[in-house]
Formats: sequence, C-alpha cells, structure tokens
Amino acid sequence: MSAPRRFDAMSRFNVAALALGLAFLYLPIVILVIYSFNASQLVTVWGGWSLRWYVAFFNDEAMLAAAATSLRVAAVSATLAAVLGTLAALALTRGERFKGRTLFSGMLYAPLVMPEVITGLSLLLLFVALGMERGFWTVTIAHTTLTMCFVAVIVQSRLGGIDRSLEEAAMDLGCGPVRAFVAVTLPLIGPAIAAGWMLAFTLSLDDLVIASFTTGPGSATLPIRIYSEVRLGVKPMVNAICALMIGAVALTIITASLATKLSGRRGGNAAPM
Repeated sequence: MSAPRRFDAMSRFNVAALALGLAFLYLPIVILVIYSFNASQLVTVWGGWSLRWYVAFFNDEAMLAAAATSLRVAAVSATLAAVLGTLAALALTRGERFKGRTLFSGMLYAPLVMPEVITGLSLLLLFVALGMERGFWTVTIAHTTLTMCFVAVIVQSRLGGIDRSLEEAAMDLGCGPVRAFVAVTLPLIGPAIAAGWMLAFTLSLDDLVIASFTTGPGSATLPIRIYSEVRLGVKPMVNAICALMIGAVALTIITASLATKLSGRRGGNAAPM
C-alpha cells in the first residue's frame, strides 16, 4: 500500500473513531433534548413539536422551588469555594517552604478522587455529631467542600505562570504586600478565579449524591426532585427540565473555558521572557 493510500485509510479510521466516540457521548443528550419538545404525554412516542412541557415546568411550583434552591446553593457554594480555593492556591504557590505542605496539598486534593458516597456520608456524620439541622447551609457547606479543590487547581496553575518580580516591583514602588497583590496579581488571576467559580457553580448545580446525604425537609435541590420524579416513572416534563439544565451547564462551561484561555494569555504575557 502506498503512503498516500495508507494515510488516507488512517484518516478515515480516525474520523470514524471520532464520530463513534462523539455519538456515544452526545447522542443520548441530543435525543433527550429533541424529546423535550415532544407534544405526546408518552415519553417514547413522538407526537409532534410542542413547548407544552416547558410551560408545564414553569407552572410547577414544587419544581420551581427546587430550581431556586439549587441556584442559591450553587451561587453561595461557588463563591465560598472561589475564596477558599484561591487562598489555598496562594498558600501552595507562595508558601513552598512551610511545614506540612505535602499533607495540606494531599488533603486539599482528596475530594478530587474521593467517591462522592464517602464524602456525603462523612459530611452527614459530621453534621449529626455537631447537631446541625440539615437544610440549605449543610448542602452549601458540602458543595463548598467538594468544589473548592477544583478552584484551587485552576488558580494554582495560573499563579505558577506569573512572574513574581511584578509584585516585587510594585512593593519597591511603595505598595505593601496586600496592595501589590490586589493591584498586580489579582487582575492576572481574575479570569482563572472566574473560571473556577463557574466550574464550582456547575458541579454544585448538578450534584445529586452529596446533596441527598446532606439535605433536609424543604431544601431539596432540583436534581433530587428530578430523581424523585423519575423513580415513579419518567414524565415528559423531566425531559424539558433536563434540557434546560444541559443548556445552563453548557453555557457555564463555555464561559469558563473562555475565561481560562484569557487567563492563560495574561499569564503568558506576565511570564518571564
């Protein structure tokens, strides 16, 4: 077989493999989105195009309350995770010599590889031991614990690419350490913090396992509510709700990706030549 034919065969194989992989990942999502516009009351029977299930969702007070709870939990936990994750990233990047750094980094990154069942159960036992009533704040604390490590990873990678001589130059010109950080470093890592916030928001928004361990009466999140509905039988309205969540998560991920790229460019411009 000649070289051009061999490369052509490899190209076809790569395209076919890529197409199969994308179909395996996204075909179920595409089908779900299409059937969210189904006019039929049966999930698997197509009855024409309609927005009736989106209208039904916005008229369902229980679902709207669960969605509002999920948004509040995601916003608060993402903000806390952004602050704590940024501080942790600063400690790991700017405190190379402090004792216990290895232990600290290992404990910080443990939720990345820890099964969510173990994390949720351990947090449940902690809240019970402390006598905390399960509700909005227990879910928020649990999601903050889960997502702050993701923020720390993103911010730490950006801090590693910034030239520290920029802060030193600012301090030589009369700025204190805090003012130099706020005026020089914070604008450079701002997009990374924003990307971490949006990633934390997304992870909190679609979490089911940890929230099911730490939630209480009157504080059910939207994924828990959807799971409760699905256990009794899949309703067409669930497809519409899931399609809205997919759109929200996709928009958040795209925005976070753009923010990360912007942070990388700024970090590259600030890196030493």
